[in-house]
Amino acid sequence: MLVATGRRLPRLVSDIVGCAFAAATAALALLVLFRAGHPGPGTYPVEWVGGWRRVGIVLVGDPLGAGLAALVSLLVVAVLVYSWRYFEEPPRRHTGSFPALILVFQAGMCGFALTGDLFNAFVFFELMGVVAYALTGFRVEEPKPLQGALAFGVVNSLGGYATLLGITLLYARTGELGFAQIGRRLDADGPDGLVLAAFVLVTTGLLVKAAAVPFHFWLPDAHAVAPTPVCMLLSGVMVELGVYGVARVYWTVFSGPGGLSHPDVTRALLVLGVLTALLGAAMCWQQRHLKRLLAFSTVAHTGLFLIGVAVLTPEGISGTALYVLGHAGVKAALFACVGVLLDRYATVDEHELFGRARELPEVGVLFAVGGLALSGLPPFASGLGKAAAEEAAGHTAGWLPALYVLVSAATGGAVLRAGLRIFAGLGRRPGKEEGGPETTGEEEPETGGRLGRIPVPLLAVPAALLAASLALGVIPAVASAVGRAGVLFTDTGGYRRTVLDGHAAAAPAHPPPHWQLTGILLGLLSAALAIALATLAVRRPVHTGAAALLAPVRRLQSGHIGDYVAWLVAGAALLTVLTVPGIR
Repeated sequence: MLVATGRRLPRLVSDIVGCAFAAATAALALLVLFRAGHPGPGTYPVEWVGGWRRVGIVLVGDPLGAGLAALVSLLVVAVLVYSWRYFEEPPRRHTGSFPALILVFQAGMCGFALTGDLFNAFVFFELMGVVAYALTGFRVEEPKPLQGALAFGVVNSLGGYATLLGITLLYARTGELGFAQIGRRLDADGPDGLVLAAFVLVTTGLLVKAAAVPFHFWLPDAHAVAPTPVCMLLSGVMVELGVYGVARVYWTVFSGPGGLSHPDVTRALLVLGVLTALLGAAMCWQQRHLKRLLAFSTVAHTGLFLIGVAVLTPEGISGTALYVLGHAGVKAALFACVGVLLDRYATVDEHELFGRARELPEVGVLFAVGGLALSGLPPFASGLGKAAAEEAAGHTAGWLPALYVLVSAATGGAVLRAGLRIFAGLGRRPGKEEGGPETTGEEEPETGGRLGRIPVPLLAVPAALLAASLALGVIPAVASAVGRAGVLFTDTGGYRRTVLDGHAAAAPAHPPPHWQLTGILLGLLSAALAIALATLAVRRPVHTGAAALLAPVRRLQSGHIGDYVAWLVAGAALLTVLTVPGIR
């Protein structure tokens, strides 16, 4: 409707309609979440579309999937409010096409979170992918957005084809497409090389969407050119849905006796998670283009999320889910602040912005709070999720909590460093020789002209997102609900009985994520390290040795699609090698 009547609708009406539909969907998602998370007896919602049980399309409202759908919907509302009457659509574009695309994006992500069918997961996977390509290249009249969208589209489409091939293998083996049905049939038939190949192919496509190393190259390129509201969704929820997909497919399809062994899946996801976290953190610290900085921060946190999933325990899933919940609000808020800088100064280069934003103290405070929350500062939900996930990971390998602290400190410190330079003008003015040119100087405001007075939505939305992340970290009922969701998510037998037999899914008693002294101290440590790193960075010249050491890694981000495709193939080969012993 928005696209068809866009030429006739005033901009205000278009924005109101988009926000109304997004808010209505968010309300429905919250209702599903309430029913799914009700602690009393009963089963979470299962809907067979058309009433065709066992052979039709099934939507499953388990607490974790329903929670993700609610998170997606609420963040979409925030994005549309942030864009309210300010986001300038390119000339010759129908008014209303941007909110229409955002609503389709919301539909694809919600469908992916709620589907109980592997093929329809692929359909929703591709739907949100296609819309994301269009949104990334929304300003198609400019060459760089077009190039970024093309790289995004090619790499993610190849990942989608890998997933589709894996689904084909599973269908050939089992004759089923539902998660629960495939899992039961595999357990009856037993594992073999075909099951391993299917796991690798399906997981490869999902890891591409999650931007895990070495599938991550498309993400910084896309973020650098995508409109700010789109970046809020890409880093806030879409990438995390890839991690969710990996966990969902493993626990419902491959975790039984007919799938892969837990230790081998743990090894594969752990190796990829550690590589992703370390490389993302190192590259994040080296960026001066603020959108690329935040994009590599997302890569680093994807690695931490993968580590939490790799533990393969309810504690790991619950902690990671809470971490994702807090991270979504914080990262979207940081991108919103960067959007204000872009629209005010027509640049997102940390060096070019040096000291220029002293006149925007409110934005500076929000940016600093976001950096501290990103580092895992208690009592934000990102801090509680980090504490719970790192505790669960510590039972698998004692050094993993130190990795969580290091990566969180590096990513949060990079944000704080940029904030100190941009909003406070601390340190000496960076010279042109310090760091490679991460911006071309061709950035244009997304408001049609540079902002004088900052509109209220551009400040209210990031403030609300950070406040929500803080509140979610201190409300015990949230942690309790997430803990129950993690237990139900890892109960493979309970999921199958609920979907196929209609039996109640009763979560056994399990301690939810909660603040412990160790987690609080590690959170304070990572925040203190972030502040220390940022302070040292603005007081001392950039160390050329570290930059030279990372130069070969930086050159891998070449912008050439062929290079990114080659790394996708290499990543699939690495995943195969890591899981080859996984056949029992």
